[in-house]
Amino acid sequence: MERRVATSFSPDALFKELRAIRQDIHANPEFGFQESRTSKRVAALLRAYGIDVTEGVGGTGVVGTLKCGSSAKAIILRADMDALHITEAPAEDRPHVSRNDGYMHACGHDGHTAMLLGAAQSLAQSQDFDGTIHFVFQPAEEWGKGMLAMLDDGLLERFPASEGYALHNAPGVPVGKFETRAGVFKSAEDNFEIRVSGRGVHSARPHLGRDALVAAAGIIVALQTIVSRVVPPGEFAIVSCTDMTTSGTRNVSTGEVVISGDCRSFKPETSALIEAEMRRVAEHVAAGYGCTSEVDYSRVFIPTINDTQITAAVDQIVKARFGADAMDSAAAPSNGSEDFAQLLRRVPGCYVNLGNGQSAALHNPAYDFNDDAIPYGVGFFVAIARARLPKA
Repeated sequence: MERRVATSFSPDALFKELRAIRQDIHANPEFGFQESRTSKRVAALLRAYGIDVTEGVGGTGVVGTLKCGSSAKAIILRADMDALHITEAPAEDRPHVSRNDGYMHACGHDGHTAMLLGAAQSLAQSQDFDGTIHFVFQPAEEWGKGMLAMLDDGLLERFPASEGYALHNAPGVPVGKFETRAGVFKSAEDNFEIRVSGRGVHSARPHLGRDALVAAAGIIVALQTIVSRVVPPGEFAIVSCTDMTTSGTRNVSTGEVVISGDCRSFKPETSALIEAEMRRVAEHVAAGYGCTSEVDYSRVFIPTINDTQITAAVDQIVKARFGADAMDSAAAPSNGSEDFAQLLRRVPGCYVNLGNGQSAALHNPAYDFNDDAIPYGVGFFVAIARARLPKA
């Protein structure tokens, strides 16, 4: 593709272009590790901006590298690209509604991608920094697998960096406002599956069997005591049973049930306590009904931990760029989880929320990213690059 040569920079033209890009991505959502169309479009645009591009990092990930000046310092700016397995609610005011049935951008990753593309274009044109910027477009954030896949594929070895930055839109927060905090900002997410085994029989002869469904119901109720009676008061924890699968046959007292769900916490020791108690509850409650249980417990997302000094710097950068009241740097920790945590475990950095206005909630069929937030996301990434890679 022919590279663009910029003689002047028009913010209005840029944001009009970015809205079109965002809405195109929204109309063509792709699930985690299947973002082939999106990643190809991202790569083509980065090349058009004059940025070196590496495709296929961690599967469908894309890294654009832009170097200016002589400094050896490098930073990572990240956006996520994947959509969710949710059917979008039809809306007459949204001509860009999903064309991929059963999938939609219900978390705003289309907006995150557009904002980072805008920052890449702006910085490629201005060249007003000294160092290297790696624009990282990652797959499969919703799975908690995409950043790990990129890291396993040598992200930091191939694209060394000393700091990392990312943002996420926040419904309910006014457009133009930012939130963050030093330390733990997003929770860990653990997934679990409890398989309860009994002995299935005809529903007319329940005394001949061991009803796994009744045992599973007892386990679900008992699991609610983990937070209320086992985790110390004041420690954040959530245990959610979100699905239960049986044989699906009406006239059978079922012999096997699978309970699944997830747990949230801010500390590894809390996660370990939840797991240990879940195993104890499942084993003994099942035994009380003459059944057995097997627990599969996995840690999918680790806590997102912002570096204290870098977060203080980000607070000042945002306030200098957008105004003294633009940043809440003492926001409450969120019980949502974020795959960017895997990068922050290896490289210090900061993750922030950006207001999406009064939109539908994340992961809701009626959600849509607010295009009015695009200039603020672009401005955030550009301001971070200029401040952390200052030109002499």
